[in-house]
Amino acid sequence: MTYSALLSGINGPEDLRCLPPDHLPRLASELRHFLIDTVSRTGGHLAAGLGVVELTIALHVVFDTPRDRLVWDVGHQAYPHKILTGRKDKMAGLRQWGGLSGFPRREESLYDTFGVGHSSTSLGAALGMAIGLRHCGENQVVIAVIGDGALGAGMAFEALNHGGSLDENLLVVLNDNDMSISSPVGAISSHLARLLSGSLYTQVREGSKAALRRLPQLRNWMGRWEEHMKGMLMPGTLFEELGFNYIGPIDGHDLPVLITTLRNMKAMKGPRLLHVITRKGMGYAPAENNPMGFHGVSPFERETGFPRHGAGKTSAVPTYTQIFGDWLCQLAAQDSRLVAITPAMCEGSGLTRFAREFPDRYFDVGIAEQHALTLAAGLACEGLKPVVAIYSTFLQRAYDQLIHDIALQNLDVTLAVDRGGLVGPDGATHAGSFDLGFARMVPNLVVAAPADGHDCRSLLQAAWDHPGPTLVRYPRGAAAEPLGVPEASIAIGCGRWLREGRELALLAFGRMVAPALVVAGRLGASVADMRFVKPLDETLLTQLAARHTHLVTIEDNAILGGAGSAVNEWLLARGYAGRILNLGLPDRFVEQGSPEEQWADCGLTVAGLEQAIRSFNETPSLWKAA
Repeated sequence: MTYSALLSGINGPEDLRCLPPDHLPRLASELRHFLIDTVSRTGGHLAAGLGVVELTIALHVVFDTPRDRLVWDVGHQAYPHKILTGRKDKMAGLRQWGGLSGFPRREESLYDTFGVGHSSTSLGAALGMAIGLRHCGENQVVIAVIGDGALGAGMAFEALNHGGSLDENLLVVLNDNDMSISSPVGAISSHLARLLSGSLYTQVREGSKAALRRLPQLRNWMGRWEEHMKGMLMPGTLFEELGFNYIGPIDGHDLPVLITTLRNMKAMKGPRLLHVITRKGMGYAPAENNPMGFHGVSPFERETGFPRHGAGKTSAVPTYTQIFGDWLCQLAAQDSRLVAITPAMCEGSGLTRFAREFPDRYFDVGIAEQHALTLAAGLACEGLKPVVAIYSTFLQRAYDQLIHDIALQNLDVTLAVDRGGLVGPDGATHAGSFDLGFARMVPNLVVAAPADGHDCRSLLQAAWDHPGPTLVRYPRGAAAEPLGVPEASIAIGCGRWLREGRELALLAFGRMVAPALVVAGRLGASVADMRFVKPLDETLLTQLAARHTHLVTIEDNAILGGAGSAVNEWLLARGYAGRILNLGLPDRFVEQGSPEEQWADCGLTVAGLEQAIRSFNETPSLWKAA
């Protein structure tokens, strides 16, 4: 891959700091073009990164990274950071097996001070770093960059509330790219930001505090006067009330203003917050016009923004997400009690049509998974029937609410859990590797995993009809064709036989039923689609144990504590004398790559399953009867 003249000489921030200031806008242009070219080939998150090109340059110019700690929230916007911190030659392998992660990762670079992928963690992590540095006698600046959407999460406000009460060397950069909490930016606000971050204002402010320290009544009056004056001119009163020295808003694409303001704020002490306004997709018209569409993209043609040949091609086979969305809309037309909730994942969770057709019954709560589940609990208390559409990886963030607010009270809430199992290039931070395990131990909660598209719809309906908390977990991508005779309805806790064999039986859950059938055909084994992790189909298990000497459970979930463990516990309690093998995700985090590469790495392809099961069958037991 070739680089433009300035970018070719940037192998780290130290090179960046040697450039004359008037060269930086040109570098920003080159960096933006390189980013577009890279993501057009690899796919990935684009719009957010394009929006912070100037901000990224300014941060690395002003601060002594990695000595000064730079923490990115979520990490969707971190590609320019990766390019400027010595990884531009590896960007061709972005989000690919053995290549760069799509998110900041501590193991990848000293400049990635905190591994991310989930939202709203930057403030807490940065505050912890600032406290830790001071404890060790250091005084580096810690900078957290957080977006206006991520700032809406509860844990971000928890960190702000705590951080404002301390006197740590913490700078928060609020990257406002939605104009959602600010007024328009212009020359006046930029001038005010430079003024309020400058040494004169800071000296007057700190000097006044010192002079008035012994006059508490006058000091309190002066403090209120300052806040009211600033509040009339800019939207910073909230942050000031929380204890942060607020500066902004400023134009996040104006490098001279950014650098001047950041240098002024670097010299300040204590918690401070810089509010910058940026534009998602900046500098690339297709992304500017459709920032949501270019949030995460497949490889595309750079000139047009259209997907490359074969990339992002729509399949005639519906996805599990589409099946869920269609089922939800059809049911909502029949039952006015249905309300749908999502934590900022409308498009990804298949709720676009529902939001359009039933706007009064659609609630996007923002990046607030905990609130999403407790909101559902409250709705259920009043006789409504909420359906929460959520990714498996994000459900982890609301585990207490699942247990305490929904299951403990046995409330009628349906959880439609998308992206169960491995998800491909987004890697370990976004994989749904643990849901079957952490959900099956919760009392009152029904847990189901459909094996094909027809069963996905039927299990969603069974969950809806059940008068208690239910969780239906399905994978990303195209739904499997019916694997058996489609059933009009499915009773809670009922699995099914799909193939009759001898001695060996494969007990498969969810996505793993289809490859299990292929393997069983080669090995002459029985196959059971278990469907439910909780409650298990005890009648089916009794029949399987009675007819087979070797049982193999297969799931795309962590083996430890997963669906196979549930089967083990049931069989052990009833004295099963045969042998059991559990196959699933290993006890480690699986790196980014294509789903096929990930499944192969975990032994969950047809070939991998067959090899493991043949070895299991051929290995004698270590235990002999007395």
